[in-house]
Amino acid sequence: MQSYALTIDKLLDHAAKWSGDREVVSADAGEATGRVGYAELRARSNRMSGALQTLGMGPGDRIGTLAWNTQHHLELYYAAMGAGMVCHTLNPRLTAEQIAAMVNEAEDRVLGVAASLAGLAAQVAPLCPTLQHIVLLDQAAPPPASAGKTMWTYEALLDAHGAPAVWGGFDEETPAGLCYTSGTTGRPKGVLYTHRSNYLHTLRALQADAFALTGGDCVLVAVPMFHANGWGLPFAAPAVGAKLVLPGRHADGASLARLMRDERVTLAAGVQTVWLGVLDHLDATGGELPDLKRVTIGGSSCPDALIRRMEQRLGATVQTSWGMTELSPLGAVSSPDALPEPTRSSGRVPLGLDLKLTDADGATLPEQRGTVGHLKVKGASVVDRYFKAEADALDAEGYFDTGDLASLDDRGELTIRGRSKDLIKSGGEWINPAEMEEILGQDPAVAQVAVIGRADAKWGERPVLVVEFQSGRAADPQALLRRLRGKVPDWWLPAQYVALEAMPLAATGKIDKLRLRADYAEGKIRADDLTP
Repeated sequence: MQSYALTIDKLLDHAAKWSGDREVVSADAGEATGRVGYAELRARSNRMSGALQTLGMGPGDRIGTLAWNTQHHLELYYAAMGAGMVCHTLNPRLTAEQIAAMVNEAEDRVLGVAASLAGLAAQVAPLCPTLQHIVLLDQAAPPPASAGKTMWTYEALLDAHGAPAVWGGFDEETPAGLCYTSGTTGRPKGVLYTHRSNYLHTLRALQADAFALTGGDCVLVAVPMFHANGWGLPFAAPAVGAKLVLPGRHADGASLARLMRDERVTLAAGVQTVWLGVLDHLDATGGELPDLKRVTIGGSSCPDALIRRMEQRLGATVQTSWGMTELSPLGAVSSPDALPEPTRSSGRVPLGLDLKLTDADGATLPEQRGTVGHLKVKGASVVDRYFKAEADALDAEGYFDTGDLASLDDRGELTIRGRSKDLIKSGGEWINPAEMEEILGQDPAVAQVAVIGRADAKWGERPVLVVEFQSGRAADPQALLRRLRGKVPDWWLPAQYVALEAMPLAATGKIDKLRLRADYAEGKIRADDLTP
């Protein structure tokens, strides 16, 4: 058989050759602002590779992106990866200090920034000595000045230095993408994807019992492209020549509903919070989405009532799924074929991934069905070790510990039962309680502090602040909130707090968070509202 390296450039090459006129649509506030065919997008991405090489970028160099779902961001994906560079997607919801720490560890030399995020980039850039160039995306106006950095607009850089570049020709194990995650221990860690892992993940996502995309589909990517490869859809859609719709930074219900209707979207993907907004908008306006066939949801566990409401109101099949950044990210997905009743399971595991359930000590459970265990996974698109880590992240059998508790039913349907760690998943993104606890523990009025998660119909989970104040010190929860502001993302801020006379402790002397969560859920402790 021929040697055929599984590299990402081949996906866009295929789209350009066989689906060259199929559109990629960029939008702003629900209105299409740009259209480009796959053939033209491939040519532009290839020329941007040449421009990046002119800036001194070469194989293995990291290019950061602080951007939304737009044509320029998609072009940077392929411009970097096609020429053997690494596309390092950054989450703009984090603080400037958090983003800078990731840029510095990755040693990014070029940063592509959405025009609407220029202010955030201005805070990040002075903290990053390796950064040499900042490229402003999605805007034609001249970029603002930045001390010590060369500033470009995307189109100006393409016009000045764009030139055809050689794509591929390197080993399929070459790094292609980098994304940081809070992971299962709370400390942000980089996951370095390879061309082979992304290529095989694309094939896994395209299976008939997974995303099942075809060239006749129109796909709305409402999941951010900075989050775990946009669930792999920026690769899967061109691989089959599907129309791709990129909504930009506006993910409110009105904007998405208008865009889905105008572009005749057949498949939409995003976390459940997004679809709540769409449902509320349609209920208020009486609108319909007649072309929509499927909605794929992920992030947090979705309540049955919301699944039923989505299927009834949208007239579309809801696909639940589970994944992690460390899995590229698809782990399990329900079949596109509608089940008799909505299910809270995450679906079945597609070919290319294996899983097992273990006990707390890591021993494989003798019975894998009908029991709850610690979920471990293995596959070609699963992390081996974190970026710049010396040791791998696998057990003796080569499985990665997800940090989740899960069960399998008789049909092999996977249901996530909770997490073995204390991270809070809100709107599909992780909140790290330990970071807030460390900051608040510095307040002289605080004796002990814990941040726990509570169930939330819209976000999946939201944080609750639990405080034991020092004897004789006045309780001022708003002062604690002010201490957090600016040090963690605003969307992390708790909206409720509990003041306890004495924090419950486990036998080890640590705060008993399991008891706190149980007492909160059972109404044994009363929470008061905060104003984030």
